[in-house]
Amino acid sequence: MQTTTKLFQTMLKNYLPPPKWKLPVTIVLAVFTGLGLLTIYLSKAHSYLSDNPETCTNCHIMAPQYATWGHSSHREWTNCNDCHVPHNNVLNKYYFKAKDGLRHATVFTLRDEPQVIFIKEEGADAVQKNCIRCHSKLLVDPKLEATVENHHFTRTNRRCWDCHREVPHGRVNSLSSVPDARVPLPQNPVPNWLKTNSKN
Repeated sequence: MQTTTKLFQTMLKNYLPPPKWKLPVTIVLAVFTGLGLLTIYLSKAHSYLSDNPETCTNCHIMAPQYATWGHSSHREWTNCNDCHVPHNNVLNKYYFKAKDGLRHATVFTLRDEPQVIFIKEEGADAVQKNCIRCHSKLLVDPKLEATVENHHFTRTNRRCWDCHREVPHGRVNSLSSVPDARVPLPQNPVPNWLKTNSKN
C-alpha cells in the first residue's frame, strides 16, 4: 500500500508545475474550464440527452423539418429520435446521437449548412430500420400481400420513402419551403439578472 502511495506521489510531482508556475497554470486552467462550461451552456449540450423534438430547433436550419413533422400524423406518435436514431441498444443510440450531433454542430458552427438538407447514408439506414420496427405488421399484412401488385418486391427492394415521400416532412426540405413556419425559437442564453443590470 505504501509503495502505491509513493508511486502516486512521484507521478503527481512529475505533472504538477514548479511553485513559481502554480498561479499562472491555475489561472489558465480556470479560464479554459470556464470557457468549456460556457460553451456547454450556450450550446445547450444537456438538451441533446433528451428526446424532446424542440432540441432539433437549437439550430435554426432544422425549422422546416420541425414544422413539417409538427403538421404530420407522426407528431402524435413519434419524436425525432424515434425515427432518426438506432434503437437496437442504448449504447448505440447515444453513440449515434453524439457522433451525428457533433457533425451537425460542426457544420452549423462553420456556417457550412446546405440550403437543402439530404440525409446521410448511415442516417437513412437508421430511418429505414425504424420504419420497419414501427410498421412491421403492415409489411406482412396478408390483405396487402393479396391486393397490392408487387407487394413483396416493393417492401423488400426499396426504401419506404421511395413511395411515402411526404412522410413526415413533405416533399420540399429547404429553408424556403416553410418560410412562415412557427417553431420554438431557441431562448436567449443571457441570464435575466444580467439583462436587467445592463439596462441601468
